[in-house]
Amino acid sequence: MEQRVSLITLAVKDVATSAAFYEALGWQREPGEEGVVAFNLLGQTLGLYPRAALAEDLGVEEDEIGGFSGVTFGYNVRTKEEVAPVLAAVEAAGGRVLRQAGDIFWGGYIGYFADLDGHVWEVAHNPFSPLSDEGAFRWGGY
Repeated sequence: MEQRVSLITLAVKDVATSAAFYEALGWQREPGEEGVVAFNLLGQTLGLYPRAALAEDLGVEEDEIGGFSGVTFGYNVRTKEEVAPVLAAVEAAGGRVLRQAGDIFWGGYIGYFADLDGHVWEVAHNPFSPLSDEGAFRWGGY
């Protein structure tokens, strides 16, 4: 198995509403089949898939998936001044800020939010891992 993540799929209650949330943050969806929404990222794709359909695919009951699973998604920015505006945009789009922007013990600057289905995102400035010119992240920087 090569070291990469190709597709991140989020189980959502309402695909159209969740897609509108991410589009309100400035993301652009890719054309695709009805009922599934994809946003191409740098080297990966984020997919939105109906929660009930994903449960069926997994062979589990719908209430067996969801809630905080101990997984977060990281969105890194170039400067600490960029963290709070991202959280403000999330709140304006209907998301919930879980932790306001602020300093963190390891020397960075972070905040957390939950999207409409409770998926948790960290917005971070990591001065020890600067982004590439195109915005790609690599531990230790480019």
